[in-house]
Amino acid sequence: MTAFNILFTSVGRRVSLVRYFKEVLKELSLDGKIVTADMKNNAPAACVGDIHELLPHATDPFYISRLLEICSQHDIKLLIPLIDTELQVLAEHRLEFEGVGTCVLVSSPEVTRICYDKRKTSAFFKSIQVNTPQTLNGEQILSNPHTCYPLMLKPANGSGSVGATKINNAEELAFFLKYIPNSIVQDYIVGQEYTIDVLMDFQGKAHAAVPRLRLETRAGEVCKGMTVKDSTLMTTAKKVAEALPGAIGCITLQCFVTSAGKIVFIEINPRFGGGVPLSFVAGANYPKAIIQWLLERPISWMDMDDWQDGLVMLRYDDAFFVDVNRQL
Repeated sequence: MTAFNILFTSVGRRVSLVRYFKEVLKELSLDGKIVTADMKNNAPAACVGDIHELLPHATDPFYISRLLEICSQHDIKLLIPLIDTELQVLAEHRLEFEGVGTCVLVSSPEVTRICYDKRKTSAFFKSIQVNTPQTLNGEQILSNPHTCYPLMLKPANGSGSVGATKINNAEELAFFLKYIPNSIVQDYIVGQEYTIDVLMDFQGKAHAAVPRLRLETRAGEVCKGMTVKDSTLMTTAKKVAEALPGAIGCITLQCFVTSAGKIVFIEINPRFGGGVPLSFVAGANYPKAIIQWLLERPISWMDMDDWQDGLVMLRYDDAFFVDVNRQL
Protein backbone atom coordinates (compact mmCIF):
# COMPACT_ATOMS: atom_id res chain seq x y z
CA MET A 1 0.00 0.00 0.00
CA THR A 2 0.99 3.64 -0.28
CA ALA A 3 2.29 5.38 2.82
CA PHE A 4 -0.17 5.87 5.68
CA ASN A 5 0.37 9.58 6.29
CA ILE A 6 -1.47 11.30 9.14
CA LEU A 7 -2.31 15.00 9.45
CA PHE A 8 -3.02 16.70 12.79
CA THR A 9 -4.69 20.10 12.55
CA SER A 10 -4.48 22.83 15.21
CA VAL A 11 -1.70 20.70 16.66
CA GLY A 12 -0.52 23.30 19.19
CA ARG A 13 0.98 21.63 22.28
CA ARG A 14 -0.27 18.08 21.62
CA VAL A 15 3.22 16.58 21.64
CA SER A 16 2.32 13.34 23.48
CA LEU A 17 -0.57 12.56 21.13
CA VAL A 18 1.58 12.99 18.02
CA ARG A 19 4.36 10.86 19.50
CA TYR A 20 1.93 8.08 20.34
CA PHE A 21 0.59 7.90 16.78
CA LYS A 22 4.18 7.80 15.48
CA GLU A 23 4.88 4.83 17.76
CA VAL A 24 1.75 3.03 16.52
CA LEU A 25 2.80 3.46 12.88
CA LYS A 26 6.09 1.76 13.76
CA GLU A 27 4.32 -0.96 15.74
CA LEU A 28 2.11 -1.74 12.73
CA SER A 29 5.13 -1.61 10.37
CA LEU A 30 3.46 1.13 8.36
CA ASP A 31 5.50 3.49 6.22
CA GLY A 32 4.04 6.88 6.98
CA LYS A 33 4.77 10.46 7.88
CA ILE A 34 3.22 12.70 10.50
CA VAL A 35 2.18 16.07 9.09
CA THR A 36 1.27 18.78 11.57
CA ALA A 37 -0.67 21.95 10.79
CA ASP A 38 -1.35 25.06 12.82
CA MET A 39 -1.86 28.80 12.49
CA LYS A 40 1.64 29.25 13.91
CA ASN A 41 4.95 28.03 12.59
CA ASN A 42 6.31 27.58 16.12
CA ALA A 43 3.67 25.17 17.49
CA PRO A 44 5.57 22.87 19.90
CA ALA A 45 4.08 19.67 18.45
CA ALA A 46 5.52 20.61 15.06
CA CYS A 47 8.90 19.62 16.50
CA VAL A 48 7.88 15.95 16.76
CA GLY A 49 6.17 15.65 13.38
CA ASP A 50 7.89 15.11 10.04
CA ILE A 51 6.40 18.04 8.12
CA HIS A 52 4.69 21.22 9.33
CA GLU A 53 2.23 23.33 7.35
CA LEU A 54 0.56 26.65 8.11
CA LEU A 55 -3.22 26.91 8.24
CA PRO A 56 -5.63 29.85 8.35
CA HIS A 57 -8.25 30.04 11.12
CA ALA A 58 -11.13 27.57 10.80
CA THR A 59 -13.49 30.47 10.05
CA ASP A 60 -11.36 31.66 7.13
CA PRO A 61 -13.07 31.09 3.73
CA PHE A 62 -9.87 29.43 2.45
CA TYR A 63 -9.53 27.02 5.40
CA ILE A 64 -11.04 23.99 3.63
CA SER A 65 -9.32 24.61 0.30
CA ARG A 66 -5.96 24.96 2.07
CA LEU A 67 -6.53 21.73 3.99
CA LEU A 68 -7.53 19.88 0.82
CA GLU A 69 -4.33 21.15 -0.80
CA ILE A 70 -2.25 19.81 2.11
CA CYS A 71 -4.03 16.44 2.04
CA SER A 72 -3.47 16.05 -1.70
CA GLN A 73 0.14 17.21 -1.56
CA HIS A 74 1.10 14.81 1.24
CA ASP A 75 -1.25 11.93 0.37
CA ILE A 76 -2.95 12.10 3.78
CA LYS A 77 -4.92 9.00 4.76
CA LEU A 78 -6.14 10.19 8.16
CA LEU A 79 -6.86 13.77 9.28
CA ILE A 80 -7.27 14.32 13.03
CA PRO A 81 -8.65 17.71 14.16
CA LEU A 82 -7.79 18.76 17.70
CA ILE A 83 -9.83 21.85 18.62
CA ASP A 84 -13.58 22.43 18.83
CA THR A 85 -13.81 25.38 16.43
CA GLU A 86 -12.82 23.30 13.39
CA LEU A 87 -15.04 20.26 14.02
CA GLN A 88 -18.26 21.64 12.52
CA VAL A 89 -16.71 22.89 9.28
CA LEU A 90 -14.78 19.64 8.80
CA ALA A 91 -17.89 17.55 9.48
CA GLU A 92 -19.76 19.47 6.79
CA HIS A 93 -16.96 18.98 4.22
CA ARG A 94 -16.01 15.39 5.05
CA LEU A 95 -17.05 14.06 1.63
CA GLU A 96 -14.69 16.46 -0.15
CA PHE A 97 -11.78 14.99 1.81
CA GLU A 98 -12.89 11.46 0.98
CA GLY A 99 -12.64 12.54 -2.65
CA VAL A 100 -8.87 13.05 -2.25
CA GLY A 101 -8.45 9.82 -0.26
CA THR A 102 -8.49 11.33 3.24
CA CYS A 103 -10.60 10.10 6.14
CA VAL A 104 -11.43 12.93 8.54
CA LEU A 105 -11.78 11.65 12.10
CA VAL A 106 -14.81 13.77 12.88
CA SER A 107 -18.34 12.90 13.93
CA SER A 108 -21.49 13.92 12.04
CA PRO A 109 -22.51 17.60 11.77
CA GLU A 110 -25.41 16.86 14.13
CA VAL A 111 -23.04 15.51 16.80
CA THR A 112 -20.73 18.51 16.53
CA ARG A 113 -23.73 20.87 16.86
CA ILE A 114 -24.94 19.02 19.98
CA CYS A 115 -21.52 19.13 21.59
CA TYR A 116 -20.51 22.69 20.70
CA ASP A 117 -23.61 24.34 22.20
CA LYS A 118 -23.98 23.53 25.91
CA ARG A 119 -27.72 24.20 25.74
CA LYS A 120 -28.06 21.48 23.13
CA THR A 121 -25.73 19.24 25.13
CA SER A 122 -27.97 19.61 28.17
CA ALA A 123 -31.08 18.85 26.09
CA PHE A 124 -29.37 15.76 24.65
CA PHE A 125 -28.49 14.41 28.10
CA LYS A 126 -32.09 14.89 29.20
CA SER A 127 -33.42 13.20 26.05
CA ILE A 128 -31.49 10.01 26.82
CA GLN A 129 -32.41 10.20 30.51
CA VAL A 130 -29.01 10.67 32.11
CA ASN A 131 -28.41 13.16 34.91
CA THR A 132 -27.21 16.63 33.99
CA PRO A 133 -27.27 19.99 35.83
CA GLN A 134 -30.46 21.99 35.55
CA THR A 135 -30.05 24.94 33.15
CA LEU A 136 -31.52 28.07 34.72
CA ASN A 137 -32.72 31.47 33.54
CA GLY A 138 -30.22 34.04 34.79
CA GLU A 139 -32.63 36.98 34.84
CA GLN A 140 -35.26 35.00 36.75
CA ILE A 141 -32.66 33.95 39.30
CA LEU A 142 -31.65 37.58 39.86
CA SER A 143 -35.27 38.54 40.54
CA ASN A 144 -35.66 35.78 43.14
CA PRO A 145 -34.23 36.81 46.54
CA HIS A 146 -34.48 33.21 47.75
CA THR A 147 -32.08 31.77 45.15
CA CYS A 148 -29.59 29.33 46.62
CA TYR A 149 -25.95 29.81 45.64
CA PRO A 150 -23.39 28.82 44.43
CA LEU A 151 -24.25 28.41 40.75
CA MET A 152 -22.10 27.79 37.67
CA LEU A 153 -21.98 30.24 34.77
CA LYS A 154 -20.25 29.38 31.49
CA PRO A 155 -20.28 30.43 27.82
CA ALA A 156 -22.78 28.36 25.82
CA ASN A 157 -20.10 27.80 23.17
CA GLY A 158 -17.05 27.81 25.42
CA SER A 159 -14.12 25.42 25.38
CA GLY A 160 -11.37 24.44 27.79
CA SER A 161 -13.20 25.89 30.81
CA VAL A 162 -12.59 29.42 29.47
CA GLY A 163 -15.14 31.71 31.13
CA ALA A 164 -16.52 29.00 33.42
CA THR A 165 -17.17 30.81 36.70
CA LYS A 166 -18.48 29.80 40.11
CA ILE A 167 -21.17 32.30 41.12
CA ASN A 168 -21.46 32.89 44.86
CA ASN A 169 -24.14 35.60 45.07
CA ALA A 170 -26.52 37.82 43.10
CA GLU A 171 -23.96 40.60 42.66
CA GLU A 172 -21.51 38.22 40.95
CA LEU A 173 -24.28 36.80 38.78
CA ALA A 174 -25.38 40.25 37.59
CA PHE A 175 -21.78 41.16 36.73
CA PHE A 176 -20.86 37.97 34.88
CA LEU A 177 -24.12 37.83 32.92
CA LYS A 178 -23.00 41.12 31.35
CA TYR A 179 -19.28 40.27 31.25
CA ILE A 180 -19.59 36.85 29.56
CA PRO A 181 -21.83 37.04 26.48
CA ASN A 182 -24.06 34.15 25.39
CA SER A 183 -23.70 32.48 28.78
CA ILE A 184 -25.79 29.87 30.56
CA VAL A 185 -26.35 29.32 34.28
CA GLN A 186 -26.55 25.86 35.79
CA ASP A 187 -26.72 24.15 39.16
CA TYR A 188 -23.30 23.91 40.80
CA ILE A 189 -22.38 20.25 41.17
CA VAL A 190 -20.08 19.03 43.95
CA GLY A 191 -18.28 15.73 43.56
CA GLN A 192 -15.33 13.96 42.00
CA GLU A 193 -14.83 15.07 38.40
CA TYR A 194 -14.09 12.54 35.67
CA THR A 195 -13.16 12.66 32.02
CA ILE A 196 -14.14 9.49 30.13
CA ASP A 197 -12.49 8.63 26.81
CA VAL A 198 -14.91 6.55 24.71
CA LEU A 199 -13.69 4.84 21.54
CA MET A 200 -16.27 4.67 18.73
CA ASP A 201 -15.85 2.72 15.51
CA PHE A 202 -17.00 4.01 12.12
CA GLN A 203 -20.43 2.42 12.58
CA GLY A 204 -21.14 4.25 15.85
CA LYS A 205 -20.45 1.36 18.24
CA ALA A 206 -18.59 2.00 21.50
CA HIS A 207 -15.68 -0.39 22.06
CA ALA A 208 -14.07 1.08 25.18
CA ALA A 209 -14.48 3.67 27.89
CA VAL A 210 -11.65 4.78 30.16
CA PRO A 211 -12.63 7.01 33.11
CA ARG A 212 -9.91 9.38 34.28
CA LEU A 213 -10.29 11.05 37.67
CA ARG A 214 -9.29 14.72 37.36
CA LEU A 215 -6.98 15.21 40.34
CA GLU A 216 -5.79 18.66 39.28
CA THR A 217 -6.37 20.92 36.30
CA ARG A 218 -4.60 23.94 34.86
CA ALA A 219 -6.18 26.31 32.33
CA GLY A 220 -9.04 23.85 31.87
CA GLU A 221 -6.80 20.88 31.04
CA VAL A 222 -5.95 18.04 33.38
CA CYS A 223 -2.37 18.09 34.70
CA LYS A 224 -2.82 15.28 37.25
CA GLY A 225 -5.16 12.39 36.58
CA MET A 226 -5.73 8.73 37.42
CA THR A 227 -7.47 5.88 35.59
CA VAL A 228 -10.39 4.40 37.51
CA LYS A 229 -11.93 1.12 36.35
CA ASP A 230 -15.50 1.84 37.44
CA SER A 231 -17.93 -0.45 35.59
CA THR A 232 -20.92 1.87 36.10
CA LEU A 233 -19.07 4.85 34.66
CA MET A 234 -17.82 2.76 31.74
CA THR A 235 -21.23 1.31 30.88
CA THR A 236 -23.03 4.65 31.21
CA ALA A 237 -20.43 6.47 29.12
CA LYS A 238 -20.77 3.93 26.29
CA LYS A 239 -24.55 4.37 26.41
CA VAL A 240 -24.21 8.15 26.13
CA ALA A 241 -21.73 7.99 23.23
CA GLU A 242 -23.76 5.42 21.29
CA ALA A 243 -26.85 7.64 21.61
CA LEU A 244 -25.07 10.39 19.66
CA PRO A 245 -26.25 10.33 16.00
CA GLY A 246 -23.06 9.57 14.10
CA ALA A 247 -20.24 9.64 16.63
CA ILE A 248 -16.85 8.26 15.55
CA GLY A 249 -13.34 8.24 16.96
CA CYS A 250 -12.69 9.44 20.50
CA ILE A 251 -15.67 10.96 22.30
CA THR A 252 -14.58 12.72 25.49
CA LEU A 253 -17.25 12.97 28.19
CA GLN A 254 -17.06 14.95 31.40
CA CYS A 255 -19.07 14.16 34.49
CA PHE A 256 -19.19 14.40 38.28
CA VAL A 257 -19.85 11.61 40.74
CA THR A 258 -21.48 13.01 43.87
CA SER A 259 -20.95 11.74 47.40
CA ALA A 260 -24.22 9.81 47.01
CA GLY A 261 -22.85 8.03 43.93
CA LYS A 262 -24.97 9.96 41.41
CA ILE A 263 -23.35 10.40 37.97
CA VAL A 264 -24.00 13.87 36.52
CA PHE A 265 -22.84 14.54 32.94
CA ILE A 266 -21.85 18.09 32.05
CA GLU A 267 -20.04 18.15 28.70
CA ILE A 268 -19.11 16.27 25.51
CA ASN A 269 -16.06 16.93 23.33
CA PRO A 270 -16.12 14.82 20.12
CA ARG A 271 -12.32 14.71 19.73
CA PHE A 272 -9.17 13.60 21.50
CA GLY A 273 -8.93 15.48 24.81
CA GLY A 274 -5.71 16.86 26.23
CA GLY A 275 -5.35 14.09 28.83
CA VAL A 276 -6.08 11.14 26.54
CA PRO A 277 -2.43 9.91 26.51
CA LEU A 278 -3.10 8.60 30.03
CA SER A 279 -5.68 6.20 28.58
CA PHE A 280 -3.23 5.10 25.88
CA VAL A 281 -0.39 4.44 28.31
CA ALA A 282 -2.78 2.52 30.56
CA GLY A 283 -3.30 0.08 27.68
CA ALA A 284 -6.32 1.36 25.73
CA ASN A 285 -4.66 1.63 22.33
CA TYR A 286 -7.20 3.81 20.52
CA PRO A 287 -4.81 4.99 17.76
CA LYS A 288 -3.97 1.40 16.82
CA ALA A 289 -7.65 0.42 16.64
CA ILE A 290 -8.59 3.45 14.52
CA ILE A 291 -5.78 2.84 12.01
CA GLN A 292 -6.57 -0.88 11.72
CA TRP A 293 -10.27 -0.17 11.22
CA LEU A 294 -9.37 2.21 8.39
CA LEU A 295 -7.13 -0.43 6.83
CA GLU A 296 -9.92 -3.01 7.29
CA ARG A 297 -7.57 -5.29 9.15
CA PRO A 298 -8.92 -7.79 11.69
CA ILE A 299 -8.25 -6.75 15.28
CA SER A 300 -7.71 -10.00 17.14
CA TRP A 301 -5.67 -8.28 19.87
CA MET A 302 -8.36 -5.86 20.97
CA ASP A 303 -9.70 -6.21 24.48
CA MET A 304 -10.17 -2.52 25.11
CA ASP A 305 -11.29 -3.01 28.70
CA ASP A 306 -7.95 -4.61 29.50
CA TRP A 307 -6.23 -1.44 30.72
CA GLN A 308 -4.43 -0.57 33.93
CA ASP A 309 -6.54 0.65 36.82
CA GLY A 310 -5.02 3.28 39.13
CA LEU A 311 -2.40 4.60 36.71
CA VAL A 312 -1.54 8.18 37.64
CA MET A 313 -0.41 10.84 35.15
CA LEU A 314 1.65 13.78 36.45
CA ARG A 315 2.12 16.27 33.62
CA TYR A 316 4.82 18.92 33.55
CA ASP A 317 6.17 21.52 31.16
CA ASP A 318 9.02 20.60 28.85
CA ALA A 319 10.68 22.66 26.13
CA PHE A 320 12.08 22.43 22.60
CA PHE A 321 15.02 24.64 21.73
CA VAL A 322 14.95 25.47 18.04
CA ASP A 323 17.26 27.70 16.01
CA VAL A 324 15.31 30.69 14.76
CA ASN A 325 16.52 29.94 11.21
CA ARG A 326 15.31 26.35 11.28
CA GLN A 327 12.46 25.58 8.89
CA LEU A 328 9.96 23.40 10.78
